[in-house]
Order: sequence, then structure tokens, then C-alpha cells
Amino acid sequence: MDTFFRFLYEFLFQFFSGIFSVFKGFGTGIKGMFNIKEYVKIINFYKEDFSGPEWLLVGLAILSIIAILAIIGLLAYLLIRKYIRFRKTIVEQESLLEEVSTLNNEVSSLMKEKEDILAMKVSHLGLRPDESDTEEVASSSADGEKKEDTINATDSRFAKLATIDKEYANYKIQNYGNSFNLQELVELFRNFAASQLRLYYKSELIRIFIAGLASTKLIILQGISGTGKTSLAYAWGKFLKHDSCVASVQPSWRDRTELFGYFNEFTKRFNETEMLKEMYVAGYTDDIHTIILDEMNISRVEYYFAEMLSILEMPNTDEWIIELVSSAWDTDPKYIKGGKLHVPENMWYIGTINNDDSTFAVTDKVYDRAMPIDINDKGEVFEPIDTPAQDINYSYVHKLFTDAIEQNQVSQDSLDKIEEMDNYVIKHFRIAFGNRIVMHMKKFVPVYVACGGDEVDGIDYFIARKILRKFEQLNLAYIRDEIDGYVDFLNKTFGQDKMKECIEYLLRLKKMA
Repeated sequence: MDTFFRFLYEFLFQFFSGIFSVFKGFGTGIKGMFNIKEYVKIINFYKEDFSGPEWLLVGLAILSIIAILAIIGLLAYLLIRKYIRFRKTIVEQESLLEEVSTLNNEVSSLMKEKEDILAMKVSHLGLRPDESDTEEVASSSADGEKKEDTINATDSRFAKLATIDKEYANYKIQNYGNSFNLQELVELFRNFAASQLRLYYKSELIRIFIAGLASTKLIILQGISGTGKTSLAYAWGKFLKHDSCVASVQPSWRDRTELFGYFNEFTKRFNETEMLKEMYVAGYTDDIHTIILDEMNISRVEYYFAEMLSILEMPNTDEWIIELVSSAWDTDPKYIKGGKLHVPENMWYIGTINNDDSTFAVTDKVYDRAMPIDINDKGEVFEPIDTPAQDINYSYVHKLFTDAIEQNQVSQDSLDKIEEMDNYVIKHFRIAFGNRIVMHMKKFVPVYVACGGDEVDGIDYFIARKILRKFEQLNLAYIRDEIDGYVDFLNKTFGQDKMKECIEYLLRLKKMA
């Protein structure tokens, strides 16, 4: 056994002595590299034999050695520094991981607490969140389709609309016996606003407003702040004995849920908006209802109002349908069929716009489907005839519009001039207007005439707001020289100074160029 221990000692000594020699040699090498005394000793030994030029070479040799030693020292410093940073990063990462783990535990605890609170809230609604979300009730409807229902079948997911059903359960549409014409309607509204609300408007503005209602369901009131844009829409609702529903647009509006609401999958309730309630009430009546989209361009109109823009363009009003939910329940309100609601014909949407740096530009897609009305002047005070609010049937006003469009059709002479103007604009400004705008004009101008206006004046206003507005998209410096020629063309074609709105607008563009 002693023999083995001697063997093991010598065997291991050979290995570890080699390792020791490596480190000893490394240390010896470092010591030798930085042994200043040896360098001085060597120089002293040979200094008697050096000539002048050789001393120059000796100096270079010394500088070379110093440079090499400095580089070695710098590399050693950088390596040590890098290692320290690496170790520090590792420590910080471990610390962050521990912190993230702690936060995850806290989040899990908070989520559990949130679920407990929601469960308590839902229990007050008569729902049981620990059970399946819905149960399919095997009930066969008249058309043979299956419908879904919640566990609590007596509770509608459209609580506000269900309340409206109860309120209007015995409602019958009334015929108010209206007998006024459109010109009289203009004066009735104007005198009501002045006598009851102290809001003063020119007859021309009211005439344009009512003609706009005849041409499209979306009116845009634009202009400088404080000229009564919102007040006009507000007064219209008061005049009709149905207060306008005000939807104050917010910068965060991105989709249709801001207008109609949304279905909450957890509570199994639909969060109804005031606009949806107003639309639902309008479906019961033959009255005129108004939605005000206040400061509608504080968010992008083509985002949150896109579906309505498409729906209101459909010629067949039976196709004016919005889908609120994907399926039907037995407890849904009366006028929600298959999760869908018919958009009422007796409702208009009036948006107000302030053009400043805090708002978005309204796109052509919106303007082409709307009737923009500029309100830049305050109305002059006048002594009105005391006029109360009116009960007015939508069907009666709709018939007035229809009759006016048939009886006061735009003359062929005016249509020929408009076509000639269209060709001129295409040639000189590279802009054209589509059939949609022509269709709107054929509704706007006849009703404007029936309201007491002149055909050329109606065409003038319509072209200035719906067609010449597109010039703002062009390079004004580029079209500046063409404006004078276009003004001359309008005077020659329609009569000297007949197209006042268009000419005024063009001259204003020229000043901006």
C-alpha cells in the first residue's frame, strides 16, 4: 500500500508542478517585462561603446518597449473593466428578473381581486359568472330559426331600448294636420328661433339649411367659432319639439362603437349610447329627429362615421341596416331583428366643424356625401313674429321635398351651363365632380327655389361649397393665373355677377396663393 501512495504522490506532483510552472513562468515573464533595473543594467553595460547615431536608435528601442508595455497595460485594463461591466450586467439582470417575478405575482393577485369584484357586481345583475356564458334555448321561432337567450330570460341585454318599448307600447303615430309650404316653413323656423331663443338668422341661411336637409341626411355646419353653428342645430330640434341629441365627438373616437355602443361579453349586456336610443325612438314615430355631432372633426370622421356614410348612400331605404350584435335573443327589443336595427328615415345628422390646428381635415369622401354650409356671419337682430314650437310630421315634410323636386326641376339651360362649366374645370384645373354631386344638386336647388330662392343663386351656392372647395387641394400658386379666366367664364356663362358665391370664393383663393 505504501508503494501505491508513493506512486500517487509522484503522479499528482508531476501534474500540479506543471500547472505551478505555468503560472510561475507567466509571473516570471510579467516580472521580466517590467524589470526596469535589468533594462538600466543592460544600457549601462553597452553605453561606452555607443556612438552618436546609435544612441538615437537606443532611444527608439526604449520608446518602442515603453509603447508595447503601455499597450499591454491598456489591454489588461480594458479586459478587467469589461469583465467588471459584464458581471455588473449579470447582477442587474438577475435583480430585474427577481423584480419582474415579484410584479407578476402582484399582478396575479390584483387580477384575482378584480375578478372577485366583478363577480360581486355581476351577482347583483342576477347573473352567475361561474356558469357557462350563455345557454342555447331550443325554441323554434316562426321562421324555424333557433335563437339564443341568457339564463335570465326576463332581463333584456338592451336595457334602455327595452324601456323605450315599454314607454311606447301604446303609442300611435299622430297626424298633426300640417298645411304650411316650404317658404312658410323657413319663416316659421326663423321667427321661432328669434322670438323663443333669441337666435337671429337670415332667411337665406334657413333656406340653404332646409334645402340641405332635402339633399342629404348629413349636414356639415362650418365656419369660425361663435357664429351659431351648434345653436342652429339646437334651435331646429327645439322648433320640432324634439330636442336634438348631442354627441360630443372625442379625439379618441376610432370606430362605430362610439356612436352605437358595444356588447359586453362578460356582463352579457349591450352598452347603449344616447344616439342609439334616439335612433330607436325615431323608429316609433313620424316626427323629425336630429343628431348633433358636435366638433365632428376633432377625430377622423371617416373612421367612426364610415358605416353610416355607406348606409345613407343606399338608394333603397330598406337596406339602411346596422348590425348591433351577431345573433338574436328572444328578449331583444321589438325593433331589433336578428341583432340588426333599421336606420330611421326621419333622422338627420348635423355635424359642426371648427377649422383650426386642433382638428383633422375633412376628406372628400365625407364632403361629397354631405351638404356643407358656411356660417361666418352673425345674424342681424330683427323684430320677429311670436312663433311657438311646431308639431310636424316627417311624412309631410318629405312630401314637400318630393313635390318641390318634381315641380322645380333644374332647367335644361342651367344643366347645359353646368356641363359646360364641368368641361372648363376639367380642362383648366384637372378636377371633375361625379354623379353623386349632380344628384345632390338636383335635390338641393329645387327645394331651395321652393323655399323662396332663385335657381341660379341655389346653383351658385351649391357649386361654391361642393365643387370649388376641391380647389383647396391644388397648388394655389399653380392655379392663380387661371382664376381670372374662370371668373370671366362664370360671368359670361351665367350672367354678370350672378355667381357671387363662386366668384367671392375664387378671389379669396387667389389672395391666399
